Amino acid sequence: MPVSPFDHPLLSSLLGDGEVAACFSLEAELDGMLAFERALAEAQGEEGVIPQQAAAAISVAISGLAPDLDALRAGMAKDGVAVPELVRQIRRACGPEHGGHVHFGATSQDVIDTGLALRLARVSDILSARLDGLVAQLDALNARDGEAGVMAHTRMQAAIPVPASRKIRSWRDPLFRERQRLAEIAGEVRVLTFGGAAGTLEKLGEAAGPVTHRLAQALGLRALPRPRHSERDGIVAFASWLSLVAGSLGKLGQDVALAAQSEVGEIRLASGGGSSAMPHKVNPVDAETLVALARFNATLLSGMHQSLVHENERSGAAWTLEWMLLPQMTVATGAATLAAARLLDKIAFVARGARG
Repeated sequence: MPVSPFDHPLLSSLLGDGEVAACFSLEAELDGMLAFERALAEAQGEEGVIPQQAAAAISVAISGLAPDLDALRAGMAKDGVAVPELVRQIRRACGPEHGGHVHFGATSQDVIDTGLALRLARVSDILSARLDGLVAQLDALNARDGEAGVMAHTRMQAAIPVPASRKIRSWRDPLFRERQRLAEIAGEVRVLTFGGAAGTLEKLGEAAGPVTHRLAQALGLRALPRPRHSERDGIVAFASWLSLVAGSLGKLGQDVALAAQSEVGEIRLASGGGSSAMPHKVNPVDAETLVALARFNATLLSGMHQSLVHENERSGAAWTLEWMLLPQMTVATGAATLAAARLLDKIAFVARGARG
């Protein structure tokens, strides 16, 4: 059993999502942090907070920087964050004349949270497009099979005959609603974090507002009246949304697994998992995967709610917990959208007279 199934050489083929996982790679994380530092220097140079020559030197140094990963690992173990060591490396690359202007007025959390916002913006775009695709697949399934007669079940007992469209709509409509909710939810994570040591930008004085707006514009993020270092409701709302999407897809998977049972036969799988002992079987692997991923995210969501509890202006413990949970929830949701798309390509409702 691996520590993480999402990047395991075998399990990742079932539970992984390379496209979403790439947003949480070391390269993506460093790119986000360096983008913040470059944009910060340029914004401060434009507002006269630091010399324009220093801003240009910082931008050039960052563009050519090859971070020392061993030193970053050591810095992370020592400081609990990699930013102090990363800033030291940028300063060395700038030289003594300009190095002192790197990271001016900022704090580690500004760099890390803004980098995360840039990556979650990409994740939101990916998942938005996939939800659109799933809704379209379900609409096509409904157009083809919606009139097929199936049995409704309440409390796991046969109820009354209904058209298959009754079930299909119960899979499609929650995804459509989650797609609509995403714009608001994503807006709460596509935000700039820039507040300095304790959220007051005290080193920038009257330039704080103009620098903040330039920085947000350069990064394509929303500027806030004040930073939300210890206010994690936006991040946790995004995690809740991830769990809702995975849960809605889990309902789809559970229904398909039940309807595809040999004794029921209301859904036929064009292909499925085989058995080492029973060659006649067509196991609903993708459907089962959807159920597992839904339950996984529902379990981790409680931990994300625990991460809301920051002490005062910043909590290393709550922040670290968020780092441990959010990437896994995000990749699990991405994997669920991929499994659902595969599953919908394989299923067909079976007319009553054609059931064996």
